[in-house]
Amino acid sequence: MPRQVRFIALLLTVTFVGAPWVFWAYEHGINPSVKSYGDAIWWWFVSSTTVGYGDVAPVTSMGRAAGVVTILVGIYCYTNFIALTADSLHGLTNRHRLGTAQVEATHHIVICEYTAFADELLQVLDRHPALAGRETVLVTDLVQVQPYPQYHFVRGVPISPFALKKANIAAADFIFVFANVRFQDADLKSLHTVSRIRQLNPHARIFVELANPQSDLLAHLGGSLTVLSSRDLLESVLKHKALDLSAHFPTAASLTPQAT
Repeated sequence: MPRQVRFIALLLTVTFVGAPWVFWAYEHGINPSVKSYGDAIWWWFVSSTTVGYGDVAPVTSMGRAAGVVTILVGIYCYTNFIALTADSLHGLTNRHRLGTAQVEATHHIVICEYTAFADELLQVLDRHPALAGRETVLVTDLVQVQPYPQYHFVRGVPISPFALKKANIAAADFIFVFANVRFQDADLKSLHTVSRIRQLNPHARIFVELANPQSDLLAHLGGSLTVLSSRDLLESVLKHKALDLSAHFPTAASLTPQAT
């Protein structure tokens, strides 16, 4: 957007400098309504905004040509400027819904990727005492707008440090990383995301979904890490119609973040 604004400003500046000069050069001394250079400037403002008061109008061919250029440039610049302004205001007033606002929550839950299992988790958060009542942040680029108004939303790829910082990942207590099957090897993407998260928050308890829970790459990730098997998650949903994570934290105490 700044590039577009700069282009509009440059275009208006060029016509502001050039068009009144041409108008003055060819209309002064011929057009009785053009008595000073200020009249040429006034004509440019009136013409570029297509107001057209008619108090100062060209009578020469070059003056009219300058008028045509001024009007066309004015229409282009002002309409685009209004559109950009409206878009900016829309973005500012809908930052939370569009996922562009900075999250200020602390001791919260962060869910990376909005998949079917992530949605199942959102439905049962209140069933687990240590998770219930905590603010929750969803970080994903799989949806365009906030899917649930009661949860925070950050639009972005979870592996991006920028998106993770917007979710205030450093202050989170619990982090869930779900597999994004759009990638050829979703496990590599998930583990890479966990690695990025570890750099920003070494203390949170992290749950990561893997198709291969026995991956040898897990040995390179320290800290409190709980692996969720994709097969077990699916089996849980198919059997009980809800995501069952009780096997991983049967009690509230087991959900307490462990400092490293």
